[in-house]
Amino acid sequence: MSYLPGRCRRAGVLVAVLGVAVLVGCSAPPADQHTEQDARSRENCGIDVTVDGPPERVYAAYQPAVEIAHALGITDRLVGTAYLDAEVLPEYVDQQEQVDYVPELPSREALLDTEPDFVLSGFNGSLAEDSSSSLGTRASLRELGISSWILSALCPSEDGLTVRAIEPGSVTVDSIYQDLRDLGALFEVPDNAEQVISDLKGRISTVTEKVSDAERPSVAIVSPQEDGGYGVASGVDFADRIIEYAGGSNAFGDLTEQRNVEISVEELAKRDPDVILAETCCSADLTPADAAGEVAAVEDDKALGGVTAVAQDQVHPFLFANRSAGVRAAHSIELVASLIHPDLVDSDV
Repeated sequence: MSYLPGRCRRAGVLVAVLGVAVLVGCSAPPADQHTEQDARSRENCGIDVTVDGPPERVYAAYQPAVEIAHALGITDRLVGTAYLDAEVLPEYVDQQEQVDYVPELPSREALLDTEPDFVLSGFNGSLAEDSSSSLGTRASLRELGISSWILSALCPSEDGLTVRAIEPGSVTVDSIYQDLRDLGALFEVPDNAEQVISDLKGRISTVTEKVSDAERPSVAIVSPQEDGGYGVASGVDFADRIIEYAGGSNAFGDLTEQRNVEISVEELAKRDPDVILAETCCSADLTPADAAGEVAAVEDDKALGGVTAVAQDQVHPFLFANRSAGVRAAHSIELVASLIHPDLVDSDV
């Protein structure tokens, strides 16, 4: 049985579409035109994204997309942002205050009212053909001349399919770096992209070096459900990579059919994780302190009294936003490492 965390239950993801440049005439263009065109074309989730020039009116939906836009330095090009799962990272607070924000995904009409030429999205569900909140597939929006990008860790196997159709091989840290490079090229901010990549790599490398020889505790990222069960992050969720880089092992890493899976409390007890991260979602003002209720739900669950994490006071608050495959990755890896290896990694994150 599957579960969708707050954001995924309420709506899927927003992504729009790309315009296709058509070359007219039979003669080959000069070499410099090839170079210019190459710089403006990238492949994303199996779709060619070609822009006539750097997009100037960008709509960003969901935490990872919004934070990537700020990280690339294109805040002044944002015509709207939507549906944050938590507070943006501290370094982007000032930028986010400068742009329009709505807590829910806009309707198709509201999106078009902002006259975007590019839509940057962190998830893909709202473009699923069977979604009640569908904005249409990328192909349907392409006809309007709106280019788009889905962060590639969550590419569907085909345009119009839901988030559950993600190809497991796409869920990597390298996909973040590639997205940054590709978007840096399309937005003509390649130096900004390389600086962000360098910072992420450096911070992640620092953590992996510190925990390289440590024992790997089992970690479960859980979300208490109303029916008494728990939602957990599986082996194809980006959280699995975060835990790995942080020096742990995902207690549910063997589950690979979909990102988010609902399990019984008995199954959670059977897995007996050493550390539990109890997550909360989804509002633009959420901080880890707001997960106190989820932590209490785990700690007060009598069926989990004998679980190692509960018995040893290793149940910690966590944000669903920290599971996103975006520029938050280094922060999330540092945070998780500080929780499971406090003797090796500082907790000032």
